[in-house]
Amino acid sequence: MKLMRVGPAGAERPVLLDRNGHHHDLRPVTADIDGGFLADGLPRARAALAAGALPRSSVAGQRIGPPVARPGAVLCVGQNYAAHAAESGAAPPDTPILFYKAPNTVVGPYDDILLPHRSTRTDWEVELGVVIGRRARYLRSPDVALAHVAGYVLSNDVSERDFQLAESGGQWSKGKSCETFNPLGPWLVTPDEIADPQRLGLRSWVNGEARQDSRTADMIFTVAFLVWHLSQYTVLEPGDLINTGTPEGVALSGRFPYLAPGDVVTLEIDGLGQQRSTCRPADPDTR
Repeated sequence: MKLMRVGPAGAERPVLLDRNGHHHDLRPVTADIDGGFLADGLPRARAALAAGALPRSSVAGQRIGPPVARPGAVLCVGQNYAAHAAESGAAPPDTPILFYKAPNTVVGPYDDILLPHRSTRTDWEVELGVVIGRRARYLRSPDVALAHVAGYVLSNDVSERDFQLAESGGQWSKGKSCETFNPLGPWLVTPDEIADPQRLGLRSWVNGEARQDSRTADMIFTVAFLVWHLSQYTVLEPGDLINTGTPEGVALSGRFPYLAPGDVVTLEIDGLGQQRSTCRPADPDTR
């Protein structure tokens, strides 16, 4: 199944996209696609679809929101592709690097990216996002980790590099937590449609010019390892989002300019759809 949320920001409704490309209203099963639903609602949604209990729903002309309501946590893995670590000037890590983004960074896949005040080095990062569906704490091995995944999603870990590196004080979250810095979606795709999360192509473009083109097979730490590893340090709850790292081809490499107002960032991952965001300056706070 592909799950999505449609409507104005803060008032999205849940929608199911079936294998035939038909949209169905998911509200007979749940009011939203949140942690509570992801913990036990996927079998109910599947059964309701099979029983014809989900009416058809049009999404034409409507805003597509992030496919998961605001996560409790957005956990991010840094430098999880060797080539990206190299272009960042670092050796590949021997253990996963963890940082957090504020959950309110999550926006829809076609929403604008707001460039922060003082920003000169805002960067794109196409990533495979993993959404948790079962509480995970102290998992015994990576072999059981994928059973705790509700689905996979296309994610953009937007970063302001000066805030992340020059003004960080040693932590990365300042450069990761600006508003709109995590476009997500268009869909949350359940694991039955993704045979192997380590065999996906992921790509990015800026203004139609290619930037990133890689495969999740090149991850240093696999999805299963990451879910297991993170469960040793924190409790992963249903609805939490894990951004699993980005491949080479970002502006930090020095090969491309950073984002500017009017730039259009396009991302895609095999089976997870495509997103397209336009950059514009953040409005000043006049309150």
